[in-house]
Amino acid sequence: MKNVFVIVFALTAFSVFAQTSKPEAYAKTISAADLKKRLYIVAGAEMQGRETATEGQRKAAAYIESEFKSLGLQPGNKDSYQMFYNIYEDSLADAKLEVNGQSFQIDKDFNASINDVDAIMRFSEIVFVGANAMDSLKNANLAGKAVLIIGGIQQAFGRGAQVGGFYGMLAAKGVASIISTGSNYPRTIPAARKGIQTISLFRKTISPQIFTVSENVAKAIIRNDYDVVKSNTSLIKTYATELVLSVKKAALAVQSSNVVGLLPGTDLKDEYLVISAHYDHLGIRNGNIYYGADDDGSGTVSIIQIAQAFAKAKAEGKGPRRSIVFLANSGEEEGLWGSEYYAGHPVFPLEKTTADLNIDMIGRSDSSRKIGDSLNYVYVVGDDKLSSDLRTISETVNNKYLKLELDYKFNDPNDRQRIYYRSDHYNFARNGVPIIFYYDGMLGADYHRPTDTPDKINYNLLAKRAQLVFYTAWEMANRNDMLKRDRPLQNAF
Repeated sequence: MKNVFVIVFALTAFSVFAQTSKPEAYAKTISAADLKKRLYIVAGAEMQGRETATEGQRKAAAYIESEFKSLGLQPGNKDSYQMFYNIYEDSLADAKLEVNGQSFQIDKDFNASINDVDAIMRFSEIVFVGANAMDSLKNANLAGKAVLIIGGIQQAFGRGAQVGGFYGMLAAKGVASIISTGSNYPRTIPAARKGIQTISLFRKTISPQIFTVSENVAKAIIRNDYDVVKSNTSLIKTYATELVLSVKKAALAVQSSNVVGLLPGTDLKDEYLVISAHYDHLGIRNGNIYYGADDDGSGTVSIIQIAQAFAKAKAEGKGPRRSIVFLANSGEEEGLWGSEYYAGHPVFPLEKTTADLNIDMIGRSDSSRKIGDSLNYVYVVGDDKLSSDLRTISETVNNKYLKLELDYKFNDPNDRQRIYYRSDHYNFARNGVPIIFYYDGMLGADYHRPTDTPDKINYNLLAKRAQLVFYTAWEMANRNDMLKRDRPLQNAF
């Protein structure tokens, strides 16, 4: 009876608001024709695939900024529409390896990964770990030690989760270095010296330094025992040796940016609703442009169209009570960088942000979806987490205005694709901000391929889905109270 009362009350509150506002005329400005026109620009050849920290990404950012300006949005980052952040890329400048006074050569005898820091490490012993000794490691004291694996991590321990579990166990134990043998020495082609990119120079922990070595190096370390330990896959044994590992890196800093536009609210202008999408994609690879029309050109043009609808309402004296932040993120394809940076350096307080409505791929249909109407659905993700208000609002506006099939498939905590964790909303959710993620499920042959092009978008369906986000935003921006945060944060992950 109590649950029935809560739902009835929520629906009644919504209907009272609906009677005093008419969002339909503004929703209709989100048209298939306008979305198509903009998407052929965003996902056009001139944008060069919009890879983060490239000229194509900068062109896309400039286009989005010009659109926000033309709509009358205010700069969302103080006096700027762009929120710049640094990207740090490490490359290997030099590496050395010495065993008992014998020096070995890079590419001929060994290679080093690029770790978080420059390092010179000197060890007086090394721990050999056999391929079947993983269970025995649980009680081993390996802090600050060097570990040797014959055959490499993947060869010795298989692939996938087991490899991750083994590496994670060693890292958690504070291993200083992992040395594994490889079969491709001497290398005929030098190994790549480019390292991973990150948006932070600082780490909570330092990862183990990883070296790959030839069998000659492993024999120099273990000496006469080499053939014995190679065949004894259950062995854990410590060997005395004088081992010197040295890594020097060169750091390069480049910049990328999010584009942020603000539509100020009225009486609740110090509270905020974020509507987000990422505008970056994969750039040019092997001469092919990765256009990223659905991923996430579809979301990018949708937030521009939604901004246009709200700007028109404001110009006619029906603007939102809460301020709306239109957030176009870069760096999503690299690891949710743009939204991570925004969440770590919020322009508008996260505790005053009622929700994030995130759009990532809403222009096509999921060929694997075998139930319902493939031309009248959208996957809704995350509306069962953090706030009990989310689904009530989402379903109420959908039933009133659009009647899309709302598919909750990816709310399954056992979702093997882990969709909930794979787009920009996640950086809001992990900071306690209620979210809804809108998604079409298109992970087929065109996903992350040059063939994700604007001609394959269903623009009528794209418009309908974008209108759903608009109607949901309309309610969230105008209701009396911010969304409740009444579901435990830990249940969201």
